[in-house]
Amino acid sequence: MVCMLISGLLFFGIGILFYHHWLAGAILSAGCIWVPKHWTKVLLERKRMTLSLHFKQALYALSSALAAGKSVENGFKESVEDLRMLNPEADTDLIREFTILRTRMEYGQPIEEALQDFSDRAQIEDITNFADVFITCKRTGGDLVEVVRRTSAVIGEKLDIQQDIMVAVSQKKFESKVMFAAPFIFLIFLNLTAKDFMEPLYSGMGYLISSGALAVLACCYLWINRIMDIKV
Repeated sequence: MVCMLISGLLFFGIGILFYHHWLAGAILSAGCIWVPKHWTKVLLERKRMTLSLHFKQALYALSSALAAGKSVENGFKESVEDLRMLNPEADTDLIREFTILRTRMEYGQPIEEALQDFSDRAQIEDITNFADVFITCKRTGGDLVEVVRRTSAVIGEKLDIQQDIMVAVSQKKFESKVMFAAPFIFLIFLNLTAKDFMEPLYSGMGYLISSGALAVLACCYLWINRIMDIKV
């Protein structure tokens, strides 16, 4: 509701800015209905990225515990404490998920089932691959220490590459946001300083010009997001 309210007010302001009519603002503000769905995807991607980074740290802790001769179950239990030591005040998604894993193991559920459930809910490629390899290795009696160590190294390298790409495009993303905001700022400036000059834009053919400009801006926004959406 908060997301819809903020986006509705923003769209209403854009309607007033481009048309100087409350009806146009009301029509544009109806677009707030679709904003929560888009914003949910953005937040979900952020949470998944954060979960992947924390999962890399957890794998390093799990690899160290297994290398020290501890069992898989105890390794998962201690990895929770290691994650909490890194940031005692944090209550991250991964800490909660590993706490769930630990609780399920304490109730007698096999680690394979608990890990598979975590993988199904997270829907992250790295976690899914790790769960598949781990479950296969556990059932066939493979070298779990080497599997966890190698998997953590591969995932770590992949995340490092993702972070390098994010740093490389972060400046371009900021520039794209500035470029997208520039027409609105320029229009506000002209409305405040040259009302007589802008008057023809809000009557007759001016409404068509405003509609065309707004449509072009919307297409540019979608195009920029598509270009900047880099998958690794």
